[in-house]
Amino acid sequence: MQKGDFSKEFLQKIAAAEPQWMREKRLEAYALYESLPMPHTTKDDVWRRTVDMRTQDYWRRTRRYLRGFAVENYHPSVPNGAVSSEDVDYSEAETAGGLVQVDGRCQHTSGSEILKEKGVYFADIHTALQEQPELLRTYFMNKAVTLETVLKSGNIAQRNKFDALHGAFWQGGYLLHVPKGARLEVPLHVYIKMSEAEQADLSHTLIIAEEGSQVVVLEDNLSTTPDASGLHSGAVEIFAGQNANVTYVQAQRWNRQIWNFASHRAMVARDAHLCWVTATFGGRLNKINQAVVLEGAGGNAKMLGIAFTDARQHLDVSTAQEHVSPHTSSDLLYRTVLKDRAQSAWGGNIYVYPAANHTDAYQKNDNLLLSERAHADTLPGLEIQAHEVRCTHGATAGKIDAEQIFYLMSRGLLYTEAEKLIVEGFFEPVMERIPLKSVREELSTSITRKLE
Repeated sequence: MQKGDFSKEFLQKIAAAEPQWMREKRLEAYALYESLPMPHTTKDDVWRRTVDMRTQDYWRRTRRYLRGFAVENYHPSVPNGAVSSEDVDYSEAETAGGLVQVDGRCQHTSGSEILKEKGVYFADIHTALQEQPELLRTYFMNKAVTLETVLKSGNIAQRNKFDALHGAFWQGGYLLHVPKGARLEVPLHVYIKMSEAEQADLSHTLIIAEEGSQVVVLEDNLSTTPDASGLHSGAVEIFAGQNANVTYVQAQRWNRQIWNFASHRAMVARDAHLCWVTATFGGRLNKINQAVVLEGAGGNAKMLGIAFTDARQHLDVSTAQEHVSPHTSSDLLYRTVLKDRAQSAWGGNIYVYPAANHTDAYQKNDNLLLSERAHADTLPGLEIQAHEVRCTHGATAGKIDAEQIFYLMSRGLLYTEAEKLIVEGFFEPVMERIPLKSVREELSTSITRKLE
């Protein structure tokens, strides 16, 4: 496979065995990919804070972004290519099922008997395309969202050049379909790994939870090679049906040579509940667009985020809480710790549509700076078109409290120990809202490693 082989010929190769509707979807995305420019000017408001700190001087002179990045430097996965043999990283006794993917190719999938008993479908997305084509045709990057109003977040495949790249050349990922009334008490665990240098991972996560169902998904994104460069351009789609209860946790631990671009969206139906946890620790530059659409009355969403950046890492997150129907609620809390010369930008918007009276929405972004050269931008926003609503927001950014450090050191702690306690306390308001103890412990371990 040649680097940069994101051509129409390669597209036709990977789509050769796919249904006609999927090939047409890919070709439509490819045409958009070819027509869209790479984000590069300050006129593009969504991208104007996406600056790789290693090239910031260049940006100040030219007002152009992503210097050092070229999609031609990376190659997509080879369809049905061989994968290396690795041990499975989870205990099947602790999960309802698991999937391991390496460099865009599924290596291992397993499901417990409970999945079969309850009619849950869980497979890599290429297998699903052969076994569940109509299900994918209905949900996979489908523009036919049943809303009279055009969503502010737009279609997941058409927001920027990276989304179009994903729509045309996606490979890898998984489909999880939980049928009506099925309730899984034990989580599923997924590993999305990158190992080869100059690899492009374009995996797609699709979770469909039908009426009255319950599911928990733990997804780890990680590099197995510390210094291998790579590109991740992924997508996540979650559909929570009426009265469904979905918990989705994504922990991102790419190495510091990975360019990470991702678009995430969830559709929350009537009386459904979604708890979405995003943890970001790795990556060279991260640009994440996340939207939750509350399309049914009584829907509720929690959007929880923690991030810890150091060295010259850059994190840029855009979130949208879209309230389409009345009596819906959403609660967003993102907390970021920054060390060294790391930089973060968060822009969050609450959209309340005209019919969405009695909306209750809240968003808050807090940033803790552990060094003089770390920098955080935070931009909450509201766009309200209904009359009877309760919408509030808040944002903070500040340095570590010297008095807290002094107090803890006066009790015999070293500076590093005092700093660790303060950071753990800073993340605690998010941690205490995460429903799974095992997830809280795993994230705490990642935080400790960053401090070390």
